[in-house]
Amino acid sequence: MAGFLSRSRTVADPSWSRWLVPPAALSVHLAIGQAYAWSVFKPPLESALGLTGTQSALPFQLGIVMLGLSAAFGGTLVERNGPRWAMFVSMTCFSSGFLLSALGVATRQYWLVVLGYGVVGGVGLGIGYISPVSTLIKWFPDRPGMATGIAIMGFGGGALIASPWSAQMLTAFGPSTGGIALTFLVHGVVYAAFMTMGVLLVRIPPEGWFPRNWTPPAAARRPLVTDADVSARNAIRTPQFYCLWVVLCCNVTAGIGILEKAAPMITDFFAGTPAAVAAGAAAGFVALLSLANMTGRFVWSSTSDLIGRKNMYRVYLGAGALLYLAIALLGDGSKPLFIGCALGILSFYGGGFATVPAYLKDLFGTYQVGAIHGRLLTAWSTAGVLGPLIVNAVADAGKAAGRSGPALYTTSLYVMIGLLAVGFAANELIRPVHDRYHEHPAGGLAGKEQTV
Repeated sequence: MAGFLSRSRTVADPSWSRWLVPPAALSVHLAIGQAYAWSVFKPPLESALGLTGTQSALPFQLGIVMLGLSAAFGGTLVERNGPRWAMFVSMTCFSSGFLLSALGVATRQYWLVVLGYGVVGGVGLGIGYISPVSTLIKWFPDRPGMATGIAIMGFGGGALIASPWSAQMLTAFGPSTGGIALTFLVHGVVYAAFMTMGVLLVRIPPEGWFPRNWTPPAAARRPLVTDADVSARNAIRTPQFYCLWVVLCCNVTAGIGILEKAAPMITDFFAGTPAAVAAGAAAGFVALLSLANMTGRFVWSSTSDLIGRKNMYRVYLGAGALLYLAIALLGDGSKPLFIGCALGILSFYGGGFATVPAYLKDLFGTYQVGAIHGRLLTAWSTAGVLGPLIVNAVADAGKAAGRSGPALYTTSLYVMIGLLAVGFAANELIRPVHDRYHEHPAGGLAGKEQTV
């Protein structure tokens, strides 16, 4: 097994088609994208185990935290051991997390659910999220934004499959502890089988490989794009890394603020008006947002191959701020306007995730881009706490003060606009990485660092 998983065993034959790698990546990302469907399990868990809403949210929250931490600290191992090893680790952890959760529910030991889904499964989320990134960029140097967009689109769209599937199983098996445990068990087994396809399919290109009839364009014609490589150790010493960290954190905070509060937000905005939104329609709105999140990951990241990564983030952050302003000023007067602006913001949220690996490749090269990407994802962990905290805290304070409707969200909308403005400024500060951080064949930073 160790030999099968080794990096050397995953080098592709000359006849291998690079178009087999995106399906391998998708098999992993569609599976771990189930995390966005955790809310399906909250009501039955609360009823069967007597949990509060805060307690039932803990496995998901801990899973997102572990995603960022495992991506940050495991990125170097992913680069060193290769994508097959990483996908196997992800499959093992993610599926084992469900099996542990099944045992926890069956024995009414909720701490096992937290440990299984949140900690063990969270490690699977983080390693799986970054596992194909570096490989896709190396296979598609001509279209890195499109390539990473295909895979990361899967993470955004995983809930579209998992939500109805999980709900149907809970209906069939029942919302009791036995039914929930059986649902978790089926998830663990099926996701293991599905992710195995990625483990078997993934390959890395041979040394020096380039697409046929393609040569790298001169660096002078590619603003911010380097022909050199930067190690992960040196990348985190550059101002560019921290500027991009702020960019990602602000963009994700703004998007997740709407995503986490979507259903009650649209209901509150139009409560007491002729355009009142029923619970079923609010759920449909959430599904539309998930679709925008998924579609934006492919469409906008592919667009970045044409207009450049910096320009693409100008759109995410600048246009995103304008969409938030439109919701704050005009959103309660027009339901189509509110929905359209929210869909645009969520498409930028997804696009930001999918475009950032290619942005890192432009700035730091392909040498340890997976490890650098893992470290950058700590911005996601931060934003995952900030976004919901801002929106919920403002809404709770508004309710305590007797406000209702759009007034519950006005302050948080303006906070999001301010954050997007900060991100826009950070993006403008990004310049090419200085030569002193580059890896050189001899002298200075002699040789390629093998440890980070």
